[in-house]
Amino acid sequence: MKASLLSKEEISTLSQELPGWTVVGNKIQRKFKFKDFVEAFGFMTRVAMIAERINHHPEWSNVYALVKIDLTTHDLGGLSNIDLMFAKEINKL
Repeated sequence: MKASLLSKEEISTLSQELPGWTVVGNKIQRKFKFKDFVEAFGFMTRVAMIAERINHHPEWSNVYALVKIDLTTHDLGGLSNIDLMFAKEINKL
């Protein structure tokens, strides 16, 4: 899939399409809370497998049971259809 920037209109409707995600600047962000580090790390492993499959990698951090994910398309300088698709795949987990 070729990446293309989302329009302002598409970005304005992201909260309806992506439950739990928030637009922060030119990124979308979501925080996930797990019962412990092992559960959080397992989730990150599943996300990493998706990232490799679609060749699009998140900015993320993990502190014990909390995982924060930011998605943006650096090559295009903003949010793209790839970020939207990736976030939908993460939400399925």
